[in-house]
Amino acid sequence: MRVCAVRNNQLGRLIGASFGLVFLLRNAGAFPTLVSVPLRVLAVLAFLRVFLAIRRTPPAADDGRATAVFGKGYRLVVAAEVVAGLGGLVVLNPVLHLPEASVGWISLVVGLHFFGLAAAWGMPVVRRLAAALSACGALGMALALADAPFAVTATVAGIVPGVLLLASVARPTPAPSDRAGAPA
Repeated sequence: MRVCAVRNNQLGRLIGASFGLVFLLRNAGAFPTLVSVPLRVLAVLAFLRVFLAIRRTPPAADDGRATAVFGKGYRLVVAAEVVAGLGGLVVLNPVLHLPEASVGWISLVVGLHFFGLAAAWGMPVVRRLAAALSACGALGMALALADAPFAVTATVAGIVPGVLLLASVARPTPAPSDRAGAPA
């Protein structure tokens, strides 16, 4: 049995690709079958391309600092994301009766969590992804509140973020410990 060694940089890419795929698969349902089926097929193919690229990419050298990527800072950011995400869904769905705004809320929370990850990882470049996802989420919520067709909301707050997540992990980026001048 062959065991694949996966390092932090590869695991992070796989997590990003997985969530990008989920965003795309889940939100493609807002469209007619003629659109949703090809969109889902393309999403799976894009995920597989990233997955295979991850498998072919040699893991970054482990100098002892890379383990911090999924350390305490990461865990705190993800815990805050889960609490905010679920709390918002509880308010949007049963309290405010705005389930169509849920996709925007999730994108907003995911985007905001990337700001925390950028700080925790010492990777300012992640802020661009954070800003883009947060903007998609905020715009998606605004569209839902304005009673825009759900396909529009799903595109802005679900499809675009899914594409952004997949695109952000399509190429390997150096781990924080591999970057010149990155905090140790």
